[in-house]
Amino acid sequence: MIDPALDHLVYAGPDLAAAVARVAEVTGVRPVEGGPHPGLGTRNFLLGLGGRAYLEIIGPDPDRPAPEGPRPFGIDELTAPALAGWALAVEPGGLDERVAKARRAGYDPGEPAAMSRCRPDGTLLAWRLIPLRSGPLPFLIDWGTTAHPSVGLPVVPLRSLAIIHPAPETIRPTLTALGAAVTIRAGERPALLAEIGADDRAFALH
Repeated sequence: MIDPALDHLVYAGPDLAAAVARVAEVTGVRPVEGGPHPGLGTRNFLLGLGGRAYLEIIGPDPDRPAPEGPRPFGIDELTAPALAGWALAVEPGGLDERVAKARRAGYDPGEPAAMSRCRPDGTLLAWRLIPLRSGPLPFLIDWGTTAHPSVGLPVVPLRSLAIIHPAPETIRPTLTALGAAVTIRAGERPALLAEIGADDRAFALH
């Protein structure tokens, strides 16, 4: 099951150029440069997944100094690229209400925060989201009036998305509180698993 509210998947790596090259090699499609994240020490490249969903390939920004704190998605501890997180889109202006709804359901996703980055053409993208997190639980993102990053991207279709967890029933209430609809499979350790690509060139991200 692929949640229709899926905004993007996060494929993180310790070497951004290597992660981008890997995705380009296995899909046959070159990701597009997104831009740097001020203060986080990261930069991203993007690839459409169909509709308004996209794949974010993120890693250390080689043109900027290391940040004061750790980079998001556990990038500083990674030794190889991995599917590190995913985001659900919230209707414009609706993030605070979604957070309140999750809290009423028994899960506190954290306080919304504002972020921004500039595309290579100088266009400023701004959004709000709950704190970034790694792992199988999604974070929520509200793009407001900003043009969605998926617009104009080359597309490699998303075929499937699933959460792997040793005790699936323990995370279902949290996913429900966040409004997430996703396949959950039993497995040895928590993880995300996605398959992208055409029939003759499918590739698993995990």
